[in-house]
Amino acid sequence: MPKYVVSTDPAEPRWANSTVLAPEEVAKLKDTMDGDLVVYASRRLVHTLLEQDLVDEVRLMVFPFVLGGGERVFGATPYSLRLAEARRIGADLTFLTYRTVRS
Repeated sequence: MPKYVVSTDPAEPRWANSTVLAPEEVAKLKDTMDGDLVVYASRRLVHTLLEQDLVDEVRLMVFPFVLGGGERVFGATPYSLRLAEARRIGADLTFLTYRTVRS
């Protein structure tokens, strides 16, 4: 499976089968490839992709634990999302799938 690293630093990636993309290249990749692009644990990249209307689906794993501070998950820009699936695992873990709503 190919891996793409979105970065402003054009250095060679440390992982095998990986390609570094500049942020502006993500839209072109999405348009030219078959299958899904998946983002793991990059809040800043997700904000950018949402702002550029490049996100079709958001999946959240919710395990409630109150920390009292930190960064907002989705930032200040409003996005229209519709709940597509909610799956409870055990007593405390929930998987939520949202689809973006385009006007």
